[in-house]
Amino acid sequence: MKIIAFAASNSRQSINKKLVTHAAGLIEGAEVEVLDLNDFAAPIYSQDHEAEHGHPQQAKDFLEKINGADAILISFAEHNGSYTAAYKSLFDWSSRIQQKVFNEKPVIALSTSPGPGGAKSVLQAATTSLPYFGATVKASLSIPSFHSNFDAATGELSNPELKQQLQAALATLKA
Repeated sequence: MKIIAFAASNSRQSINKKLVTHAAGLIEGAEVEVLDLNDFAAPIYSQDHEAEHGHPQQAKDFLEKINGADAILISFAEHNGSYTAAYKSLFDWSSRIQQKVFNEKPVIALSTSPGPGGAKSVLQAATTSLPYFGATVKASLSIPSFHSNFDAATGELSNPELKQQLQAALATLKA
C-alpha cells in the first residue's frame, strides 16, 4: 500500500506534520511518502490568474502524488477556525484541474493544536467537505493539547488513550 501523508500547513515547525509523520509510520508494510506543502507552494487561487496563466505546475505535481497513492493521511492545521491559506489555495488550484482531488481514495483526517480544542473546527469542516472532492473518509481524530500528548524526543504520542484511538483510526485503512 502506498500512502501519501501531509500536514495542511506550510509551517516548518508544524505540529500537524509531526502528527501525520508519526501516524504514517505506524502503518506496517506501507510505502509512505510525507509531503511538505512548501514544495507545492502555488499562487493564491483566482479566476483571473487561471485565465491568464493556466494551472500552476505545483498543483499538477500535487495531484500526481495524490493520484499515485492508495490512501491519504492529512493532518489539518487550524488558522482562525479554518484551513490554512497555503492548503486552501493549493486545494483550490487542484480542484480546478481535477474536481475529485482525492480520486476516490481512502483518507484518514487528523488535526491537532497546542490548545484543548485540537483544531476540531477545521477537522469538522474537512470531514464534511472531503467526500465532495472524491475522498472516502475512513476515520478522523483530533489530538488536543499537542505538547502535553506528544513526546517530541521520541516523535510519538505519549497519551495511551489517544495512541489507541490513532491505531484504531489507522486500522480502518485495512478494513
